[in-house]
Formats: sequence, C-alpha cells, structure tokens
Amino acid sequence: MNSQLAEITQRIIERSKETRKAYLDKIENARREGPHRGVLSCGNLAHGFAACGTEEKSDLRSMTKANVGIVSAYNDMLSAHQPYETYPALIKEAVKEVGSVAQFAGGVPAMCDGVTQGQKGMDLSLMSRDVIAMASAVALSHNMFDSALMLGICDKIVPGLLMGALSFGHLPTVFVPAGPMPSGLPNKEKARVRQAYAEGKVGREELLEAESQSYHSAGTCTFYGTANSNQLVVEMMGLHLPGSSFVNPGTPLRDALTKAAAVQATRLTDLGENYTPIGHIVDAKALVNGLVGLLATGGSTNHTMHLIAVARSAGYIINWDDFSEISNAVPLLTRIYPNGSADINHFTAAGGMALLMKQLLDAGLLHNDVTTICGKGLDNYTKEPFLNDGELEWRDGPKESLDKEVLATVDTPFKPDGGLSVLQGNLGRAVIKTSALRTPHCHIKAPAVVFEDQFELDAAFKSGELDKDCIVVVRFQGPSAIGMPELHRLTPPLGVLQDRGFKVALVTDGRMSGASGKVPAAIHVTPEAFKGGLLCKVENGDMIELDTKTGALTLLVDEETLNAREPRAADIAHHQIGMGREMFAGMRAVLTGAEEGACSLFVEQEQKL
Repeated sequence: MNSQLAEITQRIIERSKETRKAYLDKIENARREGPHRGVLSCGNLAHGFAACGTEEKSDLRSMTKANVGIVSAYNDMLSAHQPYETYPALIKEAVKEVGSVAQFAGGVPAMCDGVTQGQKGMDLSLMSRDVIAMASAVALSHNMFDSALMLGICDKIVPGLLMGALSFGHLPTVFVPAGPMPSGLPNKEKARVRQAYAEGKVGREELLEAESQSYHSAGTCTFYGTANSNQLVVEMMGLHLPGSSFVNPGTPLRDALTKAAAVQATRLTDLGENYTPIGHIVDAKALVNGLVGLLATGGSTNHTMHLIAVARSAGYIINWDDFSEISNAVPLLTRIYPNGSADINHFTAAGGMALLMKQLLDAGLLHNDVTTICGKGLDNYTKEPFLNDGELEWRDGPKESLDKEVLATVDTPFKPDGGLSVLQGNLGRAVIKTSALRTPHCHIKAPAVVFEDQFELDAAFKSGELDKDCIVVVRFQGPSAIGMPELHRLTPPLGVLQDRGFKVALVTDGRMSGASGKVPAAIHVTPEAFKGGLLCKVENGDMIELDTKTGALTLLVDEETLNAREPRAADIAHHQIGMGREMFAGMRAVLTGAEEGACSLFVEQEQKL
C-alpha cells in the first residue's frame, strides 16, 4: 500500500476514534433489537403487509424470509432517473425467485441541476441532499426491512441516499445504478456552441439544437460531472456490483445487473451467515478508496462537500487537507470531458472501471483489505459483467488501455497528481480543480471585478467591462446565504475572455461542480461572505493573487485599509423567497461551512464535539 495513502488513512482513523465508536455503537444497538419485523406489534405488522399477496404475507409472518426495502429517486423528468420506472417490478420478481420479498419503501425527491441551472430552483439544489437523506430515513423507519436497495444516480441524490442509508447502518444496502445515455453530440462541440452563443455568434435555435443533440435520451448525461463521479465513487467503495456503473439503460445486461443486485441484497442480511451491513463496509479505507478513484479521474469538486458529509454520517471526520494530500499521491489517469474530449462511454470502451481498478490496485493506490457487497477485497472489481446465453457472468477485464488518450497508465499518466488543490490565505480556504486547466499550474495576479450575484456578470461581459486581465469575484453565493447554487452560467463568458487572450480567474463562495473546466476557479471559499469572510470586504480594483503552486489565495490589500472598510451587506432577500425557497430558511441557518460538508444534519453532534 502506498505509504502516503496509508498515513492519511491512519490519520483519519485517529481523528475519528470517538465519532466512529459512537456510530458503531449506534448501529450495533439497532442490530440487537433483532429481526426488525419481530419487534413490531401485530397491528404494526398487519399494516406493513396489508397490501401484499397471500404468499408474501406468509413469508413476512415467518420472520425467516428477507424483506428488501426499495428506496427510489425515480421521476420521469430526469433522464438519468427515468429508467428506474421499471426497476421495482424487476426487483420484486428477482427477489421472489430466491424465496424472499421486496417492498417499495419510499421515494425521495430528485431535482436536476441541468434543468435548474441559472434558475431560481438551483438555490434548493445543495440543500436537497439533506432532504433526500431524511426522506431515505423516513422510508426505512417502518422497521420492516432486512436489507435495502438504493436507486439513484445524480448530483446530490446519491450522497443523500448514502447518508440516509448510513443512518440505518445496521442494514445491508446495495446501490443500484441505471447507466449513462448513449453518446450524442461530442461535448467539445457542445461547449463550442455555448461559447459562440455567449458571443452572439449563434442564436437560441442553434444553441437548443446542440443541447438537444447532447442530452438526447434516457440515462445519465455523458460528461464527467457529479452524476458519473457519484457512480464511480460508489463502485470504488464496494457498494455497486462490479462493472455496473456505466452500462447503458434499456439493455439486457442492464436488466440482468439490476436483478443480480436485488438478489445480492438478500444474501447479506442478518438472517443468514453473511451479514454485511453498510455501516461496516463504509469505513476509513473505503472512504479513502472513493477519494482515490475520484481524484485519479478528475471527478466532481462537489464531492469536496458531499464525501465530507457522507464520512460524517459514518462517524468519520475528513477535511480538504485529506483531499489535497490524496490528490498529490495519485496520478491523473483519465481524460473525460471537461478534463478532455471523451465521454463516459468512451472511458468504458477504453477499459472502464475494471482496468482503472486493476491499475490502482497494482500500484498500491487502493486499500484491498476492505469489505464490499461482494465479499472481501476489490479483486472482483477488476472484472467486467457479460451475458452468456442470457446468464450473467464476470470475466477478467482488459489488461491495458484500448485508448490511451482516454485512459492512461500509472507509469505514464496525464498528470502526476489528481488535479485538485486547496488554496488558502487571508481570503479563506478554497478548492480549485486543475485537471481541466490548459496548463498544469495557474498563477494569476490581477484586479478584482466584484459581483454580488451571478446574473450581474452578463451585462458587464456584453459591455466590454471584462475585456482585461481580471479576477472575477462572485460573493454571497455560499450555503448560509442562498444555499450555494452552481454558477455554470459564468463559464461560457469567462471562457470567451480567456480565448481572447486575457488572464482571468473566478473566486467565489459558490459552486462550480463537476463541469468545472478550463477557467481557473477558486470555489467553495470559506468562511463565506455572508458569515463574515473577507470576501465581503473586497472592492473593485483590489489586487488578488491566486497561485496553485504555492497554494495562495490572497487579497493584496494592507491590514490597515481592510480594518477601515465596512463589510458589504448582503442584498439576497430575493434569493430567499419564491420557488419554495422560503421553506428552507431554517435549513440555511444551520448549514455548516463548505469544508464541513455544507450540511444541516449534524448540528447537535457538532455542538457536543
């Protein structure tokens, strides 16, 4: 095992001794309450299986047959989640065939950042993760289940499902993906049309046609954003069946994997001899494996918050320094848009998860002494699923990349590090994704152009005000201010400025997520401006320095001048009402900072610490 990764893992274990012990005690107490239907009264149990058929009622009364709870993020507006419509029937049939029962436990909300991007609804996006976690807990709270299946793909949805599942950490839990849509318009061409639209060179019809050709059918968006990062990380942690993350929906192989996942959930319960609860699978080594996979592939920066919240749900405390040090220890092995021109289907064709796992294992960059839903170790995850005369089987994956422009080797990586850095200085702490930048490092010292709202930038861009070297500051976008929306509408105009030869960068307490691209962006700045971070004192023309080599994020204004300045008051009331946002005021008030996961669920626990 790589010594640096082993050291980081041990540091996380030591840091988290008390919180992990409290978590394990909690889930052991839940397990000791016995087969969960056995603690229900007759009236409780009768309600729980009232709608079942005669055979299912008999099975559930016996207390010897597993009951699998299905928690789904299905809706038919999200392309990634639309395939889940047919999953409950598939799952119930597969579980019945092995003599057990499956019940649909509950649904969770699933919003699409692609639809809400740049819209009012985006202000609810990050907070929806905690709502999904709570909704998952509500679904499982009936205490009817011996194991669970979690159906979800995108952005906040998988982290929310994972956090909810970990609150029921005594239950074995299998995550069930639905796969990416087939490749459409190349992502590079889509980005070109977006930039041309920002410059006024093409109209809305051309833009809509390009977007429609890119996002064209059921399945996950094919670029390497948060949704596909979720799938990769969950598989790295051993919560998916091997090789199941990126199989296209609506295919026989996809259906076979869904059925196999359902059956696997029946094999891990406390009714048998192979009890494998999710709270034992998700330990420090599994979390580090997830981080290694994320950083070795240039995955979504959203996970610098999500995985911190997930870890906390399992009793672990991780921080951005852990991310940064793991990034320094692992090479960048993939080029998937926005880190390259290929999409997730190209990655799969080049060797995919099986080859990625094999390379990382062979190089000692993954902990292999872990527990997964398929048993001990990750060797099963170096295999690929296939159908052979209708039967599902796993074969050894490729030994080398079939396209080294998409999936490189550990010996000759695209970059020697994972492409994520932590910046810090008097402006606070931030993360920056360097894997998609045009150069390995970025150093820019330029005057600030300050905006209080992402929508103000459009007019400044069109007027030519930004035609210069500058660092664009967009503040009051943090968790407590307005829920921390993603700011991707800023990318096309800033990309145009970059192409015009100007040195530009972005500094914000908002998010840019998995689609962060060629524009240097210091994001998730904490403390956020709304909580008194120095961002609230930045003025137009102030010099700011951003340097990924030294890790500097510095406002170059002397202390005396800064002390004399009054903090800028946030004018954000219009972001806090309408589109349901007023209902989230209580949640915004207790959200932790970005480096603590921007989470509302651990307030009492954090106060005790």
